[in-house]
Amino acid sequence: MSMQEQKKFISTIHPFDNLTNYELDDLVEELDIVYFKTNSTIQAQDSNPEFLYFVLKGLIQEKNDDEVLSVYSKGEIFDSVSLIKNFSKNSFVAIEESICYTLKKDTFMNILHSNQQLENYFFQSISDKLNNNILHEKNRDMANIMIAKVKDAKIHKAIITDTKKTIFEAATIIKQEKIPTLLLQDEHNDMYIVTDSDFRQKVILNRMSYDDLVVKIASKGLIYINEDDFLFNAQLQMAKYGLKRVVVKNDNDKIIGILDQISLSSFFATNTFAVSNQIINAETLEELKEASHSFIKIIKSLNAKGVKIEFISKLINQLNKKLLDKLYKLLVPKELLGKSCLVVMGSEGRAEQILRTDQDNALIISDDCNIEENELKNFTHNFTETLVDFGFPRCEGNIMVSNPYWCRRMSDFKELIYKWVNEPSGDHFMNIAIFYDALCVSGEIEMIKELKNYLFKISSHSQSFYSNFAKVINSFDVPLGFFDGFIFNNKDEKHKNELDIKRGGIFILVQGIRSLSLENKILNTNTTKRINALKEIRVLDEESAKELIMAFNFLTNLKLKSNLEKLDRKEKMDNYINPNNLTIMEKDLLKDSFKIVNRLKKKLESHFKLNYV
Repeated sequence: MSMQEQKKFISTIHPFDNLTNYELDDLVEELDIVYFKTNSTIQAQDSNPEFLYFVLKGLIQEKNDDEVLSVYSKGEIFDSVSLIKNFSKNSFVAIEESICYTLKKDTFMNILHSNQQLENYFFQSISDKLNNNILHEKNRDMANIMIAKVKDAKIHKAIITDTKKTIFEAATIIKQEKIPTLLLQDEHNDMYIVTDSDFRQKVILNRMSYDDLVVKIASKGLIYINEDDFLFNAQLQMAKYGLKRVVVKNDNDKIIGILDQISLSSFFATNTFAVSNQIINAETLEELKEASHSFIKIIKSLNAKGVKIEFISKLINQLNKKLLDKLYKLLVPKELLGKSCLVVMGSEGRAEQILRTDQDNALIISDDCNIEENELKNFTHNFTETLVDFGFPRCEGNIMVSNPYWCRRMSDFKELIYKWVNEPSGDHFMNIAIFYDALCVSGEIEMIKELKNYLFKISSHSQSFYSNFAKVINSFDVPLGFFDGFIFNNKDEKHKNELDIKRGGIFILVQGIRSLSLENKILNTNTTKRINALKEIRVLDEESAKELIMAFNFLTNLKLKSNLEKLDRKEKMDNYINPNNLTIMEKDLLKDSFKIVNRLKKKLESHFKLNYV
């Protein structure tokens, strides 16, 4: 290879792609090339390492005694850990004829200390690498949205006056101060807000007197955010409450300004607020349907801009909740108002569904609700069919409000839960898992809380219940082989050379965390929140929790990326990815993620004694 070819080869290996041209030139000048025969030892166990190796050809095994820990192939490096620690815990053996570039230890360490990105990378934990890869992958030409603070945006100054001002006096202040918004404070220190649109829509259209008190057109219930909070959280708050502005405070709890939707436009090119407002203001099913069709555009835009997957999930979840709440209120018979709770389940209940799959919902009805069965049946059928029309496919398992099994009175649901727990079967454990993920999107939230607390109470009578609930993870294998190679299902011709990352990774992680959470009576439905809750009660240590969250986000992000590409090609979305389409770095992190899932699986096997169930 010429020096130019060597330079090109090294620059394809992460994190050396972060080196400047001059740094690459210096590195390449120090490279030597070495040939290894089959079964020759490259680096002995318990030795002091001398080189960093770049595999150009062949296969290298990393071993500890007789146990094979990993395999390295073309485009991969080893063993930076040994060089940094100045001790090789493992041996490295060529299992076929191999050719490597070598870089002396001193040269490697000098390059490491002169380049902050390389140094950060090689001293990171697996969870940090997973996290930083997502940022590296997406955050190319834009200041990172996720670290932009509220104070980084344009904040309008806050003018506070009393509630005794007239409409004319308030309008005069707005004009003199050149502000779009005025804050009012009454004698009880309650705060109100009045905007320029209030003058147009309430004063002019209603022909109010200019001598009326301005508090008559003001709004109460302000939402506050700290100036050091993330700008994206301000966006979430606006979407959640359907607001055009939030009031900004400093650490001393003093109001310092007002952040409005226009100020966010330079950071967000999506139409999130408009869609949220469209849902809130929809008066017909057609208007609501039109708003729902904008979700995919928002997802693509946020994903392209490098927004982290957990924040996309949060935002889309907020919009989905608004949509279902509005639909429910447009269709619901008056008898169910205040007497029911609409829940979503599965990935939507866990706030982890980004791209729409199928419906998973249920309706809980209070025992004292006076609704005729025919009217209830017509409503639930209409609700399901409207969602189908909106683009939410029917659930293949018929887990929908239109199925009487998932539309019951409170006492009936308690009897059903009792049966699930005390008559163990595969279907009953599956129903418990589905129901435990239920999230209220409209109606009386206390109803679902009461049912979950009932589930906690009756399931705690037997430790064997939790073991049987968790054991389904043993039906799924992590697709990582003994030599760190991916394992494919060769019997599946349609998905040959592809991995089902839901079966092999995401499901095991979600069900494992769900099992630990149910045992510990955790009400959270979201997997990340459950992991953090388990960390708080010391069921998981801090590093394990961090690794699990990052592995979960990495796997979910790969799935989203793959399905967005399939949508663009007008192909059916699924859970399969082809590792050959991944970068070397992504392959390594996929293997690391699978290892984290495997460690969780082994922990659960021990904790729940799954081998004895």
